[in-house]
Amino acid sequence: MSAVHHPAALARTDMAFFLETLFGGLMVGMLYSLIALGFVLIYKASGVFNFAQGAMVLFAALAMARFYEWIPKWLGFDNKILANVLAFAGAVLVMIAVAWIVERLVLRHLVNQEHITLLMATLGITYFLEGFGQTLFGSDIYKIDVGMPKDPIFVLDTLFPGGVLINKEDLYAAAVAAVLVALLALFFQKTATGRALRAVADDHQAAQSIGIPLGRIWIIVWSVAGFVALVAGVIWGSKLGVQFSLSLVALKALPVVILGGLTSVPGAIVGGLIIGVGEKLSEIYIGPMLGGGIEIWFAYVLALLFLLFRPQGLFGEKIIDRV
Repeated sequence: MSAVHHPAALARTDMAFFLETLFGGLMVGMLYSLIALGFVLIYKASGVFNFAQGAMVLFAALAMARFYEWIPKWLGFDNKILANVLAFAGAVLVMIAVAWIVERLVLRHLVNQEHITLLMATLGITYFLEGFGQTLFGSDIYKIDVGMPKDPIFVLDTLFPGGVLINKEDLYAAAVAAVLVALLALFFQKTATGRALRAVADDHQAAQSIGIPLGRIWIIVWSVAGFVALVAGVIWGSKLGVQFSLSLVALKALPVVILGGLTSVPGAIVGGLIIGVGEKLSEIYIGPMLGGGIEIWFAYVLALLFLLFRPQGLFGEKIIDRV
């Protein structure tokens, strides 16, 4: 006897599929938000869009993956947890060293220069990190295994037949990203260093005149951005493997900061969630009608629309120049 599908059961199944897509988009969106925070951090401290953030994600992930291989051989032990902890600590030190070098060799020589000059400097840093990363760590595809469970789980099975499928790894990654985003938001709003960062972004000379050490602030903010890049690189590396296309994945955060606003931490969060959910839902529900591929360009088209009609983003400050 063939099974008879009740319309209500079919509706619940459709709703379960929609929720799976929605949850998947929210989790990816949190990772986009995490990477976008790196852009916001640098912009708040220097007033320039940091094109090197994607390369920083790649460089940090390469450091983590290679240290995980090298440290047990150097120290002669075979403990995965200890290897991960030491590899992560080593990668943090590497990103702090990158921040110090960037400030010493680049930023301190460009104080009070035009923003286009600083922008070109970040492009130079991008290509240096990608090339030096390949020289230092190699160009193969490397694995990062920090122990995040990869098995799917089913939730809301009492409401929907079969439940809603959620990937455990995505759930853990989204939770880590959410905690880090919250801590960074508190850092900006509640600490003296966070207030100093905002002052430096507004006016370098004014910040220096009231005793804010510009060089130290820039080292701090690039170190924090490097740490954010490392966490994002570890999560994406665990999902996709550490490869040079990772820097392109990180650039998906560009539309996020355009959507949310270059100066807004909450904007980075909301923008990431909107783009993460939007690209997943559009690919599933609109993609079949247009031949697919919407997930690739959805974020950039949405960002273009915002540039046309609200260039400051959802939470950015509107700047009006009168001539």
